[in-house]
Amino acid sequence: MRTRIEGALSIAAVTVFLSIGSPAVSQTKKPTTLAELAAYTGADREQLLLAGARSEGKVVWYTSLAGASFKEPMKAFEAKYPGVKVEVYRSQNSDLGKRIMTENKAKRFYMDALETTLPLQKLLHEDKMMTPFTSPHLTRYPDIAKRKADKGLYYWAVDRESYSGLAINKTSITAARVKNYEDLLRPEFKGKLGFAISETGPRAIGAMITAKGEEFVRKLKSQEVSLHAVSGRAVADLVASGELGASPTVFRSHASEIAAGGAPVTWIPMDLVPTNAGAVSLPISAPHPHAAVLLIDFMLSPEVQAIFEKGQQGSPAKDYGFKRWYPEEGMNSEQYDKASTQWEKLLREIGRN
Repeated sequence: MRTRIEGALSIAAVTVFLSIGSPAVSQTKKPTTLAELAAYTGADREQLLLAGARSEGKVVWYTSLAGASFKEPMKAFEAKYPGVKVEVYRSQNSDLGKRIMTENKAKRFYMDALETTLPLQKLLHEDKMMTPFTSPHLTRYPDIAKRKADKGLYYWAVDRESYSGLAINKTSITAARVKNYEDLLRPEFKGKLGFAISETGPRAIGAMITAKGEEFVRKLKSQEVSLHAVSGRAVADLVASGELGASPTVFRSHASEIAAGGAPVTWIPMDLVPTNAGAVSLPISAPHPHAAVLLIDFMLSPEVQAIFEKGQQGSPAKDYGFKRWYPEEGMNSEQYDKASTQWEKLLREIGRN
């Protein structure tokens, strides 16, 4: 009897010992580090992050968003999570990258969370300056909008999009006949087609090459394409005034705004729609880790997606009836720079200033 009891006690002791080290039990340990918080999927994720964020008091957000695009999400975050203040550093993408690189080199970490376009996100990823994360909202997002890491985590996730397509002045060109890139070779476009030579122009050329091939792009030279060293919005104004009959370098948001003001402008998505994507990511080191992860979750939430859509930004979680094209997809930063240079070169070859 004594032997059986001792044996049973031994088995129980082993069972307890094994259970202590089992995954089910180990998951009860609450996360504390940035990496642990970013990967945490417990049902109390939001409550845990909020409690820690209130203790930290603030979150420092670096972004290249402008105007109401960053102000409205910031206000909404502070309203939803009182006690956590958002401090924003906003700059153009190139200046933002320089600041982040300088701070990282000096080991002075101020940034908690980043929201900017994909070329800079790629560069930081290549320099191993990111903490992989998850979010309860990411199940709504397509794979193209998420950069995978290991263990079901992600390096970044797209939170907003802008779409570039063909804007037409309806008094100059019959828009009903235009469906795709091939239609740009129609006689009515000759001498009336213009491109911005800012980033929007080369990306439009990249989309045409991807959809139709380089030879098709070269055919556009016979259409006496004009080139304009102005912003995409300025090109949209040229279409609205009738100075240009059409341009494939106009953002949907600009065309919608102009049309709402009474201009005879319509926007048409082509075979591929070049998509400028902004994404969120976590740095390798964040001074306020709970608040950093909480802000990432918030930026990916339906609340912020609604704010962006109200401001004419698109959501990667929605289907708008056209085929998005991320110019950076499948390339590292060096490859994208090379491709962009080639697209710009071809644009200048087919156009006239």
